[in-house]
Amino acid sequence: MNEKALSKNLLLIFTRNPELGKVKTRLAKTIGEKKALEIYKFLLNYTKKVTENIACDKAVYYSIKVRENDLWDASTYQKKQQLGEGLGIRMKNAFQDSFAAGYEKVLVVGSDLIDLSEDIIEKGFIHLASNDVVMGPAEDGGYYLLGMKSLHPNIFENKTWGTATVREDTLNDLKDKKVHLLNELNDADVFEDIEEHPAFQHLLK
Repeated sequence: MNEKALSKNLLLIFTRNPELGKVKTRLAKTIGEKKALEIYKFLLNYTKKVTENIACDKAVYYSIKVRENDLWDASTYQKKQQLGEGLGIRMKNAFQDSFAAGYEKVLVVGSDLIDLSEDIIEKGFIHLASNDVVMGPAEDGGYYLLGMKSLHPNIFENKTWGTATVREDTLNDLKDKKVHLLNELNDADVFEDIEEHPAFQHLLK
């Protein structure tokens, strides 16, 4: 039996199809749509680099349409379509499908984190052994990583996605569960998030 078939851990990577005017719209207000698209493509490549060697199964969830010949190699990444209205329902459906497929630990990450690392993702899986939920808090009040061993559907409902209350509201829903918080990171949503970060300087010239 090949090693891949033995993995009980699955990493979900939520992405947006990299199209002009459709990605990093808040960032584009400051630097323009073309530059925002460049930055998002840079972040997609970074996310691939960070995730491709982690010892778990991986699935890329596309926002609009699954692309066959892109940077995500189909021999490493399962390719899926996000389904449902709104981010919460789309994440809930992805987790539900993953548990239905037999995975025991499932983590989701976004694709706009320049400070994401293999170590952070691996710690997410490790901490799930002794916790119900693992969360990577983002500086803007949301989260950049979420991991579970079984579906907690209520955490995906009644949230104002993209606002500063998401993490707090989610943790309130998990009061009776054991939750581990990873290090806080900053995702690249607005110009202030990237203007001083060394990784982006070559793109801002």
